[in-house]
Amino acid sequence: MTRFAIVGTGWRAEYFWRLAAALDGLDCAGVVSRAPKDLPVPVHVSLDECLAAAKPDFVVTAVPWAVTPSLVAALVERGVRVLAETPPAPDLDGLRALWAAVGASGLVQVAEQYTRMPAHAARLALVRSGTIGAPTRADVSSTHQYHAVSLIRALLGVGRGPVEVRAVRTVAPLADPLSRAGWADPVEVRDTTTTIATITFAGGGFGVYDFTDNQWHNQLLNRRLLVRGTHGELRDDEVVRLAADRTIVRTPLVRRQTGYDLDLDGFDTDHVTCGADVLYRNPYQGQRWNDEEIAIATLLQDTAAWAAGDGPPPYPLADGIEDHRVALAVEESADTDRVARVAAEPWH
Repeated sequence: MTRFAIVGTGWRAEYFWRLAAALDGLDCAGVVSRAPKDLPVPVHVSLDECLAAAKPDFVVTAVPWAVTPSLVAALVERGVRVLAETPPAPDLDGLRALWAAVGASGLVQVAEQYTRMPAHAARLALVRSGTIGAPTRADVSSTHQYHAVSLIRALLGVGRGPVEVRAVRTVAPLADPLSRAGWADPVEVRDTTTTIATITFAGGGFGVYDFTDNQWHNQLLNRRLLVRGTHGELRDDEVVRLAADRTIVRTPLVRRQTGYDLDLDGFDTDHVTCGADVLYRNPYQGQRWNDEEIAIATLLQDTAAWAAGDGPPPYPLADGIEDHRVALAVEESADTDRVARVAAEPWH
């Protein structure tokens, strides 16, 4: 049994203890809260009290950006493995200071879950299979900042290193019918900002970042993802590729979702295929989890395996820092209307 604790009691923290309750071999042994709360897991009002009572194999930090670096450092000082929520620090000075403080410890991972979402995991598997050849370009219009950069880097297969960013912002009116709080009533049309950036990686590869305010929740905005390779393209859920001389083939990525019509197995994700190839299978069938829940559960189990010495690091601190460093360059370029350059950093 792998035990973990959580610092924080917000909506992100709730995901971790709730999902862990359904996972074999994983126990949320305690939560640190600033004040006593009635939760389905033991609650402690100090970090040291929680560590002494819960004896966790790792700790999830689900706290505000500004608090994360000092909390991570405090845990590393105590020799505790950490899964830090994104981003690990709010700004460039914070990222550099955090790396200087704990980078060499090897004890810190980052809770970047997007590549573990079923649709993205399937796309990533297809790209890595070589179906479209070597990837050269990735466009992501879906999520923001470090999450989008993580997807771009993963789809291109690029590591950490120098980057050039060119970004612009535009403002246009857009109806905003949904937010995390639910439906708007009435719906308002308001000025909405879109940030578009090109990201050129020094080691090869080109990314396009495109994010509009509240794109996570606004269902009027289609999500768009493209990966161009040397022998074809993946666009959202369709592949076009050169299969042989004079032979261009189009194949859809098909997600099998149970529970429709007379399928009485219950609503659930089964698998994602491309032709006869299975790109992704849901390891949690029967839980009826959405994609975010599946991704976080996968991340939790991957972290537990790493903490037990039975698996690779799920998302090293250096990669989490790199994602946000590039995201900060996008904002810098948009703010200044100039090229922003990410030079060599200590975590490279």
